[in-house]
Amino acid sequence: MSDIKAIIGLGNPGTQYAQTRHNAGFWLIDALAERHHTTLRSERKLLGHYARITMEGRDIHLLAPSTYMNHSGQSIGALAAFYKLPPESLLVIHDELDLPPGQARYKQGGGHGGHNGLRDTINALGQNRNFHRLRLGIGHPGSASQVVNYVLGAPGKSERRAIDEAIDAALETLPLALSGDQARAMNQLHSFSAA
Repeated sequence: MSDIKAIIGLGNPGTQYAQTRHNAGFWLIDALAERHHTTLRSERKLLGHYARITMEGRDIHLLAPSTYMNHSGQSIGALAAFYKLPPESLLVIHDELDLPPGQARYKQGGGHGGHNGLRDTINALGQNRNFHRLRLGIGHPGSASQVVNYVLGAPGKSERRAIDEAIDAALETLPLALSGDQARAMNQLHSFSAA
């Protein structure tokens, strides 16, 4: 992950979606920008909200697509094309049904697992799946038929607290990951679980 040049959080734009589980990627990007005393600003050519920060001595692009989740790839593709970024230099942060709230995991490559934001990103990157991911657990409603309403619903208080704690834990490990100590970053994050 020492080659990462952009960190992208997935979510849906608009106040009606701001507190929904599907926007966990946005929550992390906002928290990261806040830690670096910056705010993401609308950038039309990137179809999203954008900022640039310095981490571990290098410039990092931050992006929150302003397209809807299902079209996240349009914004990510625009960023990659404009700044000439290969897929391997992208870290995409997204909500993950297969992890409980309070857990987060790094991963590189793989499929989309039914996540429409990842599906569109893979399409936009020419079917290249080798981008890095940071998966934020939101839990599963138990039935596939309930998934849409679940991800577009807001988590309860304790659930949101657990997600926020996992976001904090992920933010603590990002400098390690970016500096090339990926094994330590993964070990630290993957052993974390919100109380």
